[in-house]
Amino acid sequence: MTQSTAPILRIGTRGSPLALFQARTVRARLAGVLGVAEAAIEIVIIRTTGDAIQDRPLADAGGKGLFTKEIEEALLDGRIDLAVHSAKDVPTLLPAGLMLAACLEREDPRDVFIGHKAGSLADLPQGASLGTTSPRRQAIAKRIRPDLRIVPLRGNVETRLRKLEAGDMDATILALAGMKRLGLAAHVTKIMDVHEFLPAAGQGVIGIEIRESDTRTRELLARIDHAATSTALACERAFLGVLDGSCKTPIGGYAEITGDTIHLRGLLAHPDGDPSLAYELRGPLADAVKIGTEAGQYIKREAPSGLLA
Repeated sequence: MTQSTAPILRIGTRGSPLALFQARTVRARLAGVLGVAEAAIEIVIIRTTGDAIQDRPLADAGGKGLFTKEIEEALLDGRIDLAVHSAKDVPTLLPAGLMLAACLEREDPRDVFIGHKAGSLADLPQGASLGTTSPRRQAIAKRIRPDLRIVPLRGNVETRLRKLEAGDMDATILALAGMKRLGLAAHVTKIMDVHEFLPAAGQGVIGIEIRESDTRTRELLARIDHAATSTALACERAFLGVLDGSCKTPIGGYAEITGDTIHLRGLLAHPDGDPSLAYELRGPLADAVKIGTEAGQYIKREAPSGLLA
C-alpha cells in the first residue's frame, strides 16, 4: 500500500530571497508545533504582479497590493492554506473571506542608511542622489535634506545593494529587518532611530494570512502567534485604515508595547517632506485598535489641505 505524500499544509509566498526566508521560518515553526519534518509542509512560490514590474514605482502601477494579489487569489481558490507576507506589503483592506491570523515576533523595525560617500543622511554632499521608491522614505529624507535628488530604486534587497555599488545613486534607505534576515547587516552604514525616521506600519513583521473559514489552520497558527506583535500590528493597521491614503501618500506608523501600555507614533507627510503632521497617542493595550483609529482620525482631521488628496 502506497503512503500518501500530500503535504500537511501549503504555504504561499513570493520567490525573492527575503520572502523565501520568511516562509521557511514560518514552516520551521509550524513543523515544530506539529512534530513533523519541515518537508511535510510545502512552500508554493507565486510570482506576483509586483515582482514582474521593475521599471517604475509600484505607486504608479496600483500600489503595494500588487505584492499580494496573486497569492491571495491562490488562497481563495484553495491552492494554498496560508500566505506569508511582509506585513508592510499587505493592503489595509483584505479581500472578503481572508484574514491576518498570526504574526511572528517582530524583527527590528528601524530603517537604515546605506551609503559610501557619507556616514549618515545629514552628511551626504549637497544635491546627492538617494535611491528609493518609497513615498514615506522619500518624504522623511526630504524633511531632513530638501536638497537631495530622489532616484527610483526597485528590486529585491540584493539588487538594490548591487545598484548602489555600481554608483547608480549615492545612498539608499532600507529596512533593517530584511538586512538582518538575509545576513546583510554588515552593509549598513547607520541605523536610524524611530524618532528620526518613523517606520512603515508593519515594518519588520511577518504576517500570516488565511481563509476566515479555515478554523483548523487558524487554531494551528494560534500556537505560533506572537501576541504582542499581532496587537501592535492591529494598532498600526487601524491607524493606516482610517487615513486610507493612496499608495503615493507618505505615511509612517509604529506602535511600541511596554507592559500593559501601547504607544503609537503616526506621521502623514507630503512627498517633498513639507507639509507634514505627526501625532502620538498611548493607552491601555486592550484599546490598541481604538488608539490606532483615534490617531488616524486626529491626523485626518488636522492634516493640512491636500495631504490626503
